[in-house]
Amino acid sequence: MLTSEYRHVPVLLEQVLKQLDPQSGDTVCDCTLGGAGHSVAMAARIAPDGLLIGIDQDDMALSAAQARLEREVPEVATKLLKGNFGNLDELLVQAEVPGVDCFLFDLGVSSPQLDIPQRGFSYHEDARLDMRMDPSNNTTTAAEVVNDYNEADLARILRTYGGEKHAKRIAHAIVRERAKEPVATTLRLAQIVREAIPARDRRQGGHPARKSFQAIRIEVNHEIDMLDQGLRAAIRWANPGARIAVISYHSLEDRVTKHVFHEMSQGCVCPPDLPVCACGHVPILAINTKKPLVASEDEVTANPRSRSALLRVATKLDTSDARASTYVERMRR
Repeated sequence: MLTSEYRHVPVLLEQVLKQLDPQSGDTVCDCTLGGAGHSVAMAARIAPDGLLIGIDQDDMALSAAQARLEREVPEVATKLLKGNFGNLDELLVQAEVPGVDCFLFDLGVSSPQLDIPQRGFSYHEDARLDMRMDPSNNTTTAAEVVNDYNEADLARILRTYGGEKHAKRIAHAIVRERAKEPVATTLRLAQIVREAIPARDRRQGGHPARKSFQAIRIEVNHEIDMLDQGLRAAIRWANPGARIAVISYHSLEDRVTKHVFHEMSQGCVCPPDLPVCACGHVPILAINTKKPLVASEDEVTANPRSRSALLRVATKLDTSDARASTYVERMRR
């Protein structure tokens, strides 16, 4: 039976608030609403005239977040929208806002989704393989990935999305076992993965199936493509001076964030001997965090999930000022 309480301990909360610096009257968009842990704190900062936009593709999260926001910050206007932040353009059109002052992306799967066996995310509980963040809109399940993808594609997914060094062995084992009987449950998949990994490597790095389950979840929900799309949409909608914060939990997410921020912070790419810029490239972002911020030892002790969290932040520039600055910089060479 599903729990009615959607618990969420916000990761890196103080650092997020410091970096985003939401002010009274701001429009703030929490692109991964969850249990509203971050949103409640941000809403308190933008009261009484600000607007909080919350996005989540999980009905349970939206319902719990709505109740919590009404209870803890009833004076703040909210617009909670169901959807994936990969579709941020459409969602913000729906919200009818001209721009946003603070964006937050807190990536990864939420604890309640892991804790509910029926969702099929956990390798600790037996359930049908699912792993869909939003079962109503996403037709591909983990069972389909495991049973329908060819061996080469399975190995690629496990290696690329999970960093699994035994990807080929695991993919081969899955294909061999599904030929006998379809792999339909979480514990059967976890057992296949475990037995495919050499015994010496099973005793380190946590549960042997952790990386494989992560990789399949990312594939099922198209998480990397959605992140790239969502970040670029957030940059388009950000007001000049707006801050965009991203909390990642594994290197692949962090790499995408770093790439997008770096790309959008680049200015003129013309040869240095040209007296005037001809390419027209201007920096859209200023990067606030040259290296990602991490949790303190005290936070990791209190909330172990924060151990792998990486926070990157960028600020939207006024592009008219950026264009003028690029011209001046080239003329000074």
